[in-house]
Amino acid sequence: MPIAVGDRLPAATFKTMTAEGPKEIGTADVFAGKKVVLFAVPGAFTPTCSRSHLPGYLANRDAILAKGVDTIAVTAVNDVFVMDAWSKANDADGKILFLADGSAAFATAIGLTLDLTAGGLGIRSQRWSMLVEDGVVKELNFEEKPGVADLTGGACMLGKL
Repeated sequence: MPIAVGDRLPAATFKTMTAEGPKEIGTADVFAGKKVVLFAVPGAFTPTCSRSHLPGYLANRDAILAKGVDTIAVTAVNDVFVMDAWSKANDADGKILFLADGSAAFATAIGLTLDLTAGGLGIRSQRWSMLVEDGVVKELNFEEKPGVADLTGGACMLGKL
């Protein structure tokens, strides 16, 4: 059963890139005592993710943070090196926290995987966004149509804060 508003995020570990190299970071490190906007994309460098989803959060970053959000983070079923390259390619390094879920462990734990095996992409995360306060989901949004990031985008999340 997928995660829902009111649920606590399960304990999970992501990888993120630091100046010293890849580092493991747990859900407690990211969410405990914080207000976090987290969004997920099916894949770094994929068309919708790169043309609208990530750019929408970058464009609305300052306004989102001004609403009391401590961190904006993105997760994808990609390795930490791909997530780091995607961050740098979009001038997002240090602006958004990139959380690599390389084996889809987090996406699976929250019940939000997407099977894109037929297209050669394997198991990925669905496209979604959530507002998490101290580890508890307060807002959860899903896209109704593939190939768009309207209901899960930065402007939509800003409007819900």
